[in-house]
Amino acid sequence: MKNFMLPFLLFPLFAIGGCTDNASKTGTKTEAHEQLVQTYTVERYKLFPTQNMWTFIKLDTQTGQMWQLQYSINDDKGRFEYDLNPNALVVNGKKVNGRFELYPTQNIYNFILLDKIEGKTWQVQWSLDEENRAVLPIIK
Repeated sequence: MKNFMLPFLLFPLFAIGGCTDNASKTGTKTEAHEQLVQTYTVERYKLFPTQNMWTFIKLDTQTGQMWQLQYSINDDKGRFEYDLNPNALVVNGKKVNGRFELYPTQNIYNFILLDKIEGKTWQVQWSLDEENRAVLPIIK
């Protein structure tokens, strides 16, 4: 009789152990799925209009890289894209869509760039003249 009851007593222990192991795997899968959903629901690239009707700033919201875009209705020479900040501002941190956001200022040529995770800020200045373009950290 003892040999007959032993498997029935041990079965619940194995069942509980199996459920616990699956729960941790499910949590990891859920986190991975949430990251995947976040990647596609928040835009990686955004265009920000300037007060110049022909000029926009293109922002990679994941890395902080920016480009100055200009369009034209007359000729191809008026259409271009210039680097404002070709280097990623996130080196070792978490690259997620929506991390960076641009905010206009009262100055037509200047924006403030905000890293919404670390709180860092930069002054972004666009210009038709290359020597006047800049991305400068705002130091605490």
